Amino acid sequence: MTFSFPTAKPLVLALAILAGLAVECSQARAQDRATAVVAGGCFWCVEADFERVRGISEVVSGYTGGTTANPTYKQVTRGGTGHYEAVEITYDPSVIGYEQILDLFLRSIDPTDAGGQFCDRGDSYRTAIFVETPEQRAAAEAAIAEARRDLGQKIVTPVLEAKPFYEAEAYHQDYYKKSELVLTRRGPKSKAEAYKFYRTACGRDARVKELWGRDAPFAGGKS
Repeated sequence: MTFSFPTAKPLVLALAILAGLAVECSQARAQDRATAVVAGGCFWCVEADFERVRGISEVVSGYTGGTTANPTYKQVTRGGTGHYEAVEITYDPSVIGYEQILDLFLRSIDPTDAGGQFCDRGDSYRTAIFVETPEQRAAAEAAIAEARRDLGQKIVTPVLEAKPFYEAEAYHQDYYKKSELVLTRRGPKSKAEAYKFYRTACGRDARVKELWGRDAPFAGGKS
């Protein structure tokens, strides 16, 4: 005796259609996302700044530009790896453009300082824009030229070819908003409180305001 299942074929067809829709949605989401990689000194600060920007969905702290695979924070800050502290910014190009991100970035750092950023000195704290395509390079060079005109000073932030980006240790991610306690010179503080103290003491916002004035997007200027 045989049995027939008249609904089997429609069911298979429906599942195939759903699978196809899922693939199309995934591809559409991928097309709605792009990345930019920049180095602006302390990656905690760059991450905190750009996670406030509409159209940016994620900012990851990490290391790039060097030759050491899977570096640690201690290795990078000690020197010799060639890596910068950097961030990978994921954004929706229909909401914010690559050029806008670069404009915000250059006005949130001191692009005239070749030796580091603010109180953080050394190669790992230098600034840079890492590009993957000729279009990104052209946009980066145009943004630097505009910054040079606006400041009337030499811009030392280089445009570099992208290299592998290594995500930093978990404790560095979203450091600026974590509640875990750490020991500081002022006693036990949450990481969020310690971050605020560090940023102020390092003079980041003060120098950016001095340099960019009202054009500083994250230091009391235009938002």
